[in-house]
Amino acid sequence: MPQHIRPRPICGHCDGFPTVTIITGTRTPDGERKTITAHCPACRGTGHTTTARAHTRIGA
Repeated sequence: MPQHIRPRPICGHCDGFPTVTIITGTRTPDGERKTITAHCPACRGTGHTTTARAHTRIGA
């Protein structure tokens, strides 16, 4: 039987585009453009936010 999994909410900081490639403007020795990759710091490159967890009280 198929399992129904609720979709996780999309990250509000990156709108679901968690990884981007940025051209630095310089070129490598063989003539290709030099790039760097950046990941969204809020979702750590997943594109989704984690679900809110209930706070539990410890020791009371």
